[in-house]
Parts: sequence; C-alpha cells; structure tokens
Amino acid sequence: MEKATFQKKGQLEAEISKTITQWEKEYLGRGPLQVKTDILRNLIIVHLKGILTPAEQELTKTETGLLSIKKIRADLIETGNQQLKDMIHSITGETVESFHTDISTRNGERIIIFILKENLDKKLAD
Repeated sequence: MEKATFQKKGQLEAEISKTITQWEKEYLGRGPLQVKTDILRNLIIVHLKGILTPAEQELTKTETGLLSIKKIRADLIETGNQQLKDMIHSITGETVESFHTDISTRNGERIIIFILKENLDKKLAD
C-alpha cells in the first residue's frame, strides 16, 4: 500500500476506519457495522461496533461461551497484529510502537489502540 498524503486529520481518521473495516472483512470474514477512529497525541483509537456474528451473540449468553468468544477473537487479532501495524504505518507514515485491543462480548464492541512512536496529532496540526 502506498503512503498517502492527507491534508486533514478527519480524512486520515476516515482512511484508517475504512482500511480496518476492509481488513476485518478479509481477515476475519466479517466487518464491523460501525467504526470510528480518533487520533489523540501519539494514540490512534479505533472503536468498532457490531463485530459479533449472530452465532457468537448466541454463545455469549453463557459465561463459558462469552469467555470462549473473547479468547478466540483476541487470538485472531493477535495473529494479524503485524498486518495491522503495517497498515497504520502505510497510512500515516508513523511507526507503531505497541498495539492493544479488547472486546466487549456483551456489547459486541472492540477497542483497538495503536501507540505511535511520534505525536501524529501534533504533526497534523503543524
């Protein structure tokens, strides 16, 4: 993927949301219903809603099923960890130092936080 030049923070956030949605569809087989990305200092925060399939929603009705879905989804994201970091680098030109994620199986939401080496928010404001 070629690095794109973005004039505005909102355009960059929209591009990250679009790219992560596409990655989820291709890598996990299903994309989220909504995605919102925010750039804050050296953080990129991605909030995904509607990520569970109907079958997974049914499994989350029991504690065993809930924990199973949470572990499987975490493992799947972890296997795609490097792809996600590479995508963020391609879009922003910034190096991702670390990556954190968690899922709420009760709400069908996921938060992904990329911690960048540099303050991207400040660079976009300059």
